[in-house]
Amino acid sequence: MSSILVFAEQRNGEIKKIAFENITIAKKIATELGANVVAVLIGNSVSGLSGELEKYGAEKVVVYQDAKLENYSSEGYAKLMAEAINDYQAGIVIMGATAMGKDLAPRVAAKVNGAVATDVVSVEVDGEELRIVRPMYAGKVRTTVKLTSAIKILTIRPNIYLPEENSVSASVEEKTADIGDFKAIVKEIIAGAKDKLDVTEADIIISGGRGMKGPENYHLIESLAKKLGAATGASRAAVDAGWRPYDEQVGQTGKTVSPSLYIAVGISGAIQHLAGMSSSKYIVAINKDPDAPIFKVADYGIVGDLFEVVPKMTEAL
Repeated sequence: MSSILVFAEQRNGEIKKIAFENITIAKKIATELGANVVAVLIGNSVSGLSGELEKYGAEKVVVYQDAKLENYSSEGYAKLMAEAINDYQAGIVIMGATAMGKDLAPRVAAKVNGAVATDVVSVEVDGEELRIVRPMYAGKVRTTVKLTSAIKILTIRPNIYLPEENSVSASVEEKTADIGDFKAIVKEIIAGAKDKLDVTEADIIISGGRGMKGPENYHLIESLAKKLGAATGASRAAVDAGWRPYDEQVGQTGKTVSPSLYIAVGISGAIQHLAGMSSSKYIVAINKDPDAPIFKVADYGIVGDLFEVVPKMTEAL
């Protein structure tokens, strides 16, 4: 192995925070293993973003550009990532445990005969091997795994590692993306509001559940979130009821988050929800039921009526 490859996820010409987090992780592993960090940037007219990657320690940035790559293509991206792995003799490949990363990682692994560890929350060098920790059984346990394949692919949970600036002078290599015709083409992506924080990247999240009693009451959470600069989330019950959009759902069938602060409002704490937020650094629960399961994982709990507690918190802030 001569290099560690990092997939630099970007959307709409903006590099996602998880890319900087993963370069930071890769740099630490590379230092111990004596390898180089290579960031792979795929898209259309994205070469101008390479400077952001070298700021965090990427020694080489490989850029694949093509008009067909304006939108994410699992077929095209997987082919180019496999090409980069072979060209730069990468033994370790790091991606984010995001919607894109979860789709891309197994496709790349199939092309290069590699093994995948998903939703990784810790990775350390143990001799010449990697000691990888990931949750299992809806977050009830954490297991340490070892990948025995020559090429190891990891998807890292966002917000587990803080990005650290480690500026180097990176060489940038622009390549023609030889991808041919796609069997499937993304014609349109309907995105949410541009000023809306993504729960997977937010440092603070305030989520509401069935206890909110209806969509008309979510203004309470939105007001508090605005004061804290937080993202708004929701439990599956709230999303299934049509109270909140799916992109806010936190849990086993929604998004997995790891913010510094997670405030659960009117959420009982079913295991499926806990699976998506139990790795938060601090958890605050607001629920009128003192026996709600959410209090078992909460660092701080308020037993009370959310319709009284949340407005008072907002007022205090």
